Amino acid sequence: MKQEDEDLDSLVRKRVRALRVAQGWSLEELANRARLSQSSLSRIENGQRRLALDQLVTLARALDTSLDQLVETATDDVVTSPMIDGAHGLMRWPIKADPGMTVMRQRMTEPPPDNPARMRAHPGREWLVVLSGTAILMLGHRRFRLEANQAAEFPTMMPHAIGAEGGPCEILGIFDRDARRGHQRDSDTASDTASDTAET
Repeated sequence: MKQEDEDLDSLVRKRVRALRVAQGWSLEELANRARLSQSSLSRIENGQRRLALDQLVTLARALDTSLDQLVETATDDVVTSPMIDGAHGLMRWPIKADPGMTVMRQRMTEPPPDNPARMRAHPGREWLVVLSGTAILMLGHRRFRLEANQAAEFPTMMPHAIGAEGGPCEILGIFDRDARRGHQRDSDTASDTASDTAET
């Protein structure tokens, strides 16, 4: 067996055990769920029995995961540097597991507009976490006050705006593919408007 195969074999065994322990299951409980004998499962976890594909499929199902996740190899690019958008004062981190998702850190100093006509609406879904300060989330005519460590999730088809209350606040926003596109269009429109204003 090649070194890479041995490493993967060892990783899969560790994952099986770690997932079982995380569920709070004994060897007997997982063995029953996977329709294996307790001794077979013990030998699989301890490396004393060869890993068979059919057993891995059964174990993945019993552990409520997929075969792909059970056997995926570790990625080298664990640490990600943000992309800096100086024009809009933003930092963005792409999420590798789903290239359509984006994480964005933003510092806000102004309150949000109260007028729904000045709020944005676009397809998608958005999540935000307040890192510091107090943020105000406007959803249509509703106003939500979010303190540090509080989070919100909302569909972006609802007219929405986010701002600060009582001083600067810092938020971490997570956008799905559609919400990210909507925000990019809004930023491009704002940049075009600013350029037009500067030229006149």
